[in-house]
Amino acid sequence: VPPGVKPGRRAGGGYDDQMADDASERNETRPARGSGQGQGDGAPGGPDPRTPLPPGPRDRPGWRISPAPDGRGATPPKPPMMPFSWGRFLLILAALLAVNYLLVALLAPPKPRLSIPYSPTFLAEVRADNVKSISSQGETVKGDFKRKVRYPPSDKNATAATRFSTQVPTFANNNQLSSLLQQHHVVVNAKPENERSLWETLLVGFGPTLLLVAAFLFLFRRAARAGGAGGLMSFGRSRARRVEASEQTVTFADVAGIDEAKAELTEIVDFLRDPGRYRRLGARIPRGALLTGPPGTGKTLLARAVAGEAGVPFFSISASEFIEAIVGIGASRVRDLFAQAKEAAPAIIFIDELDAIGRSRAGAIGFGGGHDEREQTLNQILTEMDGFDTTAGVIVLAASNRPEVLDPALLRPGRFDRRVAVQPPDLIGRRKILEVHTRSVPLGDDVDLEDVAASTPGMVGADLANLVNEAALLAASRGRVRVEMRDFTDALEKIVLGAARKVLLSEDDRRRVAYHEAGHAIVGMLTPGADPVRKVSIIPRGQALGVTLSAPEMDRFNYDERYLKGKLRVSLAGRAAEEIVFGDVTTGAESDIQQVTEVARRMVGRWGMSPEVGLVAVLPADGQPPGIPGGDESSEATQQLVDREVRRLVEEAHQEALRLLSENRERLDGLASALLEHETLDEDEAYAAARIERRPEERREPVAGPTA
Repeated sequence: VPPGVKPGRRAGGGYDDQMADDASERNETRPARGSGQGQGDGAPGGPDPRTPLPPGPRDRPGWRISPAPDGRGATPPKPPMMPFSWGRFLLILAALLAVNYLLVALLAPPKPRLSIPYSPTFLAEVRADNVKSISSQGETVKGDFKRKVRYPPSDKNATAATRFSTQVPTFANNNQLSSLLQQHHVVVNAKPENERSLWETLLVGFGPTLLLVAAFLFLFRRAARAGGAGGLMSFGRSRARRVEASEQTVTFADVAGIDEAKAELTEIVDFLRDPGRYRRLGARIPRGALLTGPPGTGKTLLARAVAGEAGVPFFSISASEFIEAIVGIGASRVRDLFAQAKEAAPAIIFIDELDAIGRSRAGAIGFGGGHDEREQTLNQILTEMDGFDTTAGVIVLAASNRPEVLDPALLRPGRFDRRVAVQPPDLIGRRKILEVHTRSVPLGDDVDLEDVAASTPGMVGADLANLVNEAALLAASRGRVRVEMRDFTDALEKIVLGAARKVLLSEDDRRRVAYHEAGHAIVGMLTPGADPVRKVSIIPRGQALGVTLSAPEMDRFNYDERYLKGKLRVSLAGRAAEEIVFGDVTTGAESDIQQVTEVARRMVGRWGMSPEVGLVAVLPADGQPPGIPGGDESSEATQQLVDREVRRLVEEAHQEALRLLSENRERLDGLASALLEHETLDEDEAYAAARIERRPEERREPVAGPTA
């Protein structure tokens, strides 16, 4: 122990529960308690019996390292597995074959034969035409009777049978016997009837055992290849993929657009790098962190970046990989995963799609009750997260797209203490993500990643990575050496609108589609606060015969009532244009009507934008079916009121769209004519064809990044 440092204090500032050390220190400093006097009173009766005994050999100050130099605190060695031995294997195989042969002999013996004398019984039955067939092997004759025969006839307890055997005496006349058999049409076979050959006997006697042994060896070798030396015992081993610190290539530099989530996880990285700095202050790092957010926002990438920044082993597994048909396998794999992580500590365990096994157990209905595989696996995870020490350096990261369905026991403090929301990136975040994904992509001089980011509101990291890849594929197919802005535009159209279809439309259909899309565009251009029109096309894409693409300049996180009513008008403008120009309607507005109905119902039943219904939520939450507690609890009268208010909002929007298009019929005709001529119009071309000036708030301004 260094000078000036008490035994028991570690350099990191932490303490272990070494009661022997504390007791020894107390024994050295605490005076003995007597009748008001200390030990130094010199009482003639010797030392006070309440005086603590001097430290013994087992009470000396212990080592504060694990394991100690004398071996204390070391993990007991695991008993070695029994080595494989061919001699033992052959002995077991021989025993199994013997047992198999005895079982077959006892449980499935050959059918018994009635032993009868050659004369007079056998000859009499031949003369009575009761012998069906025989076979001879040496002097033994075996055959079958046509009718059952009892022998001896006088014995009532004898069993009647159709199978018989007899011995032909050596002095019998074989020629007379052959003639007798021919006269009574007895079939003489060259081999015994219904008798097993040697191979059949071996197959029946030893075949089942050999098949079982072969199946066992097959499963053993297959499990050994999958799980290493554990053989069949590897079924309960974890299937987590382990990535060593030296193999980690992902860091925070590869993660962009989710700076808030990275900041939340910085403490975990610092703890794994320098745990002593936190322990000296008595801080305890969270045992687990739950990453929540929509699909594709980068939860898995963020977890890998945490391991890469900390430089520790990374165990990655999907929650569904714990589940097997055999109950108990999942819990065994959980135990093995945490055991491996503790041995490799400091380490990170990442469980993806946690909701696959972490769903709430409240109200669960199942035949197995609390003993089904999924619930046992969840219970084991809860136990493991309670059981390991925070100083072990094992941190559990998990990801889920649906945190609302997780069991409350998972989210309580002491398990997943921290919940990190990984939200879709904003405009600046999307630009940074595009910069990350285009680092190895040669870009043309006309590519403006800020414009690309502004055209992709709502896209997450996975969507943007796919956009860059699609643009690179298009550029390669067009024989270019660099990815140009046109490639990004076409890739975005392919992703958002769908691939173009080669459908031959009649001239009447093309004209109707042109007016339909022109109606959407004109009302969108004339409605204050509506999203600017980015592109109008009458080329069929996906299930649509035409598309009008509108996107905001900046990301929207809140929607006012004026914006939502404008959205209703824009959606109904296509149907309104058909009514004005053609005087009838078609099925082309199906998706528009569905969108309008959904928005209007939310305005009335969820967002309190109806004065008749008021500030009352009368619609179930997203993903919650009606008819359950907390779902559809409104009365029939309230539902009728909601339907009336929804119809009122839709009708008002329809009438406003009709008014705008009637007042701007020339602009509608001009835009439709341009669409029929060019089929696709970009933003500037569409506004120019409609002869509408863009509003000042719609003009795109450069977006500045955050400043220091």
